Amino acid sequence: MSPTSLSFARLLDGLKAAGEDTRLRLLALLGEGELTVSELTEILGQSQPRISRHLKLLAEAGLVERFREASWVFYRRAVDAPGAPLAEALLGLMAPDDDILLRDHERLEAVRTARAAHAQAYFRAHAHEWDAIRRLHAPEEEVERAIQESLQGVEISSLLDLGTGTGRVLELFAPVIERGVGIDLSADMLSVARANLERAGVRNATVRQGDIYNLALPRDSFDVVVVHQVLHFLEDAPRALKEAARVLRPGGCLLVVDFDPHELEFLRDQHAHRRLGFAPEIMENWLAQAGLVLQSHRSLAPQADGKLTVSLWLARDARAALATNQHNREVA
Repeated sequence: MSPTSLSFARLLDGLKAAGEDTRLRLLALLGEGELTVSELTEILGQSQPRISRHLKLLAEAGLVERFREASWVFYRRAVDAPGAPLAEALLGLMAPDDDILLRDHERLEAVRTARAAHAQAYFRAHAHEWDAIRRLHAPEEEVERAIQESLQGVEISSLLDLGTGTGRVLELFAPVIERGVGIDLSADMLSVARANLERAGVRNATVRQGDIYNLALPRDSFDVVVVHQVLHFLEDAPRALKEAARVLRPGGCLLVVDFDPHELEFLRDQHAHRRLGFAPEIMENWLAQAGLVLQSHRSLAPQADGKLTVSLWLARDARAALATNQHNREVA
């Protein structure tokens, strides 16, 4: 059986689940992005119990995936579930200019517009806080360029962005990855990230709420994990790095972007920074404890009137190197 084939029973269950007009419309909408039950109810103009029942059947058939975020429940087209190949095939057969789908899409755009407005209201309310910090370090464009350069040459099929915030890292790498996942604890920031990714037309990345210390993700599931300006907020940075390393595939890369040691106490008092930067030797030690080997360390000087140096640490999962050494010894 090929990786994309399905057993007779699973194929039959999937076709039965999709073989109803409302469920097929739901599948088409969820192919456009993540949506809540209330949003789908608004789009299709049907009762919440009815929509929930249809979603339950689609989820049981493996055509859609369900995940909780605080008190909300999101659904999306199956990506990791067994029914993902069938969901992809069915979506590929749908005519985008079909009148039913076009009307649903118009109502979907109205929901997205409202979601974006809510996200931007939150962003505007807090923008002054982020702007104040940005002025203290290298320009954001320079930091982003350094992030891309650090991972240049690394084969990235799947990328995990921990503490995704506005979703910018996912947007940055969307053109070169197959799948991206962003994790953040803040529901408000996830709203901002979703709006930004939708505006940018990113379809191969998803964001969800999660605990950086206890990721609801399988071991060995990502080629690259990025932790961008997150560790200084955490009580236990080494624990977070170990959890990030857990989900790295053998030979995968972890990129940490954060500040060098500094003395700006107002960041602790006013912006909830738990750590005032990280010394290179401390970070290298933490990475080693997580089973990673430091590959490179790069520092970006602050702007003329800034006081924060941004560092980028790139580390690689050690298991690939161990396997290569063992193979070389056996051959010798």
